[in-house]
Amino acid sequence: MNAPVPVLRVSDLNVSFGADSVVRGVSFTINPGECLALVGESGSGKSVTARSLIGLAGRGSQVQAGALELAGRDARRLSQRSWRGIRGKQVGLILQDALTSLDPLRTVGKEIDDSLRLHSSGSSAQRAARVIELLESVGLDDPVHRAAQLPGELSGGMRQRALIASAIALDPALIIADEPTTALDATIAASVMELLGGLRRSGSGMLLISHDLAAVARVADSIAVMQHGQLVEHGPRDQVLGDPQHSYTRALLAADPAGKPRFARLSPVPASAEVPPGLPAVSRPPAGAPAAGVQPALRARGLAKSFPVSRSAPFQAVRQVDFKLLPGRTLGIVGESGSGKTTTARMALGLLAPDAGSVELFGEPWSGVPESARRSRRRALGAIYQDPASSFDPRLSAGSLLADAVSFGATRNPRSHTAKIAQLLQLVGLDPEVAGRNPATLSGGQRQRLAIARALAPEPRVLVCDEPVSALDVSIQAQVLDLLDDLQQRLGLSYLFISHDLSVIRHMSDDVLVMRAGEVVESGATETVFTDPQHHYTRALLAAARVSAGPGASGPGGSR
Repeated sequence: MNAPVPVLRVSDLNVSFGADSVVRGVSFTINPGECLALVGESGSGKSVTARSLIGLAGRGSQVQAGALELAGRDARRLSQRSWRGIRGKQVGLILQDALTSLDPLRTVGKEIDDSLRLHSSGSSAQRAARVIELLESVGLDDPVHRAAQLPGELSGGMRQRALIASAIALDPALIIADEPTTALDATIAASVMELLGGLRRSGSGMLLISHDLAAVARVADSIAVMQHGQLVEHGPRDQVLGDPQHSYTRALLAADPAGKPRFARLSPVPASAEVPPGLPAVSRPPAGAPAAGVQPALRARGLAKSFPVSRSAPFQAVRQVDFKLLPGRTLGIVGESGSGKTTTARMALGLLAPDAGSVELFGEPWSGVPESARRSRRRALGAIYQDPASSFDPRLSAGSLLADAVSFGATRNPRSHTAKIAQLLQLVGLDPEVAGRNPATLSGGQRQRLAIARALAPEPRVLVCDEPVSALDVSIQAQVLDLLDDLQQRLGLSYLFISHDLSVIRHMSDDVLVMRAGEVVESGATETVFTDPQHHYTRALLAAARVSAGPGASGPGGSR
């Protein structure tokens, strides 16, 4: 039998912007029904590679290749008009953020119909029927209703499925999926990856781009690892995952928190320096069951909160939530988007008043009291958020941000706190010269370290960490998790740690709450909940995480 014609063949691809070479010597082939995963951190050249393959490298780019063939057609000399006839029809593109990829002012059905209208000869009735068929094929319930909705009316998982429906509308030979599950909950990510796997099995070639080796394992036939614009390792999936040859591939696998016990290091990068003079050092209580009668650092009793969404019925975001966070320990809260995790955190921080129930900070009322009564105790409670850039004043330098936090708003003059600012930067593993820089010039990992330094500036005893690593590459995530572990052991901090990532929760937490639809459905010691879950929802979350981890995974915290 004749060998199949590859849907994509790339040889010696080079992409530069002026003097800056961002992709160098990249070569690979994808056959029908095969999936190649292109894996690497932000800035490694993955997305530039993918966009170069479909003529979208960007303004000012220079793209050269020894070969660039789409279904046997030389793509190096295609005009923009020719490319418009290929994109959508022969190549489908699935991007990371469906909300920005879909027109917020057009219904989902109209978005999908565009591809059909531009590239097919069917009538409007035939196209409308095809839209419903596509939405049903990607697993959306009530597809007729979904087709009439705007993207903003759908959940994140629904939007991603609608985007996939648009990308496959014309049965393209090649699908390029660029970080299609980043920031999605475990169950939604698992269903999206299963959907992509089904498309591959139906005969489509696929280029799957991700920063997470474990996430692509279930779908990929082969894996190419990219670093600094070059492929450093390329081979069959099981070989790359089971016997990685390059140090960078081994570092990416080691950074995955799954299978790593509490306080085991995930990164070779030093987490932090010694605690500088002037900062209190309190060792973490020994592991094991806390002594009887220990006063909780933070305690919630019967928390409830609803929000008005219509005149008829308010939305009940949180109902009857109880928890105890003990000194020097970490309480993890896990659940899907909309489960009530962040609303619970905001009530714990005193930023949102509960409709019912109460919060206590070190045995004293924290909720239900005027802010004037809390002000003197606010230093004891800090927060670290998912996106530090959005919580930084863009006009201030890193030093000014820390000076503001050190003085608790009294002054923003970094010169008044030069020594303390240097100590804080040293504590989180940043060079003191960072004080003079604008946070926008820092990398994602550096910004999150700066956010942690700012949270530590008032010398808190409790930190609420709301998805603090969900937007970071796996190796940067590992560095930040190591840093938080290190700080807890050195300073005796208590963490309320919120995440939708079960592997992160298991690695970081002593105890855990599982939330669903505003309620706590299961709670207990982390290892007990993860190894012997009692609630069907907890079991479903763990099963989804095992699916997204791919072949050979034994679940979050399990071994590969």
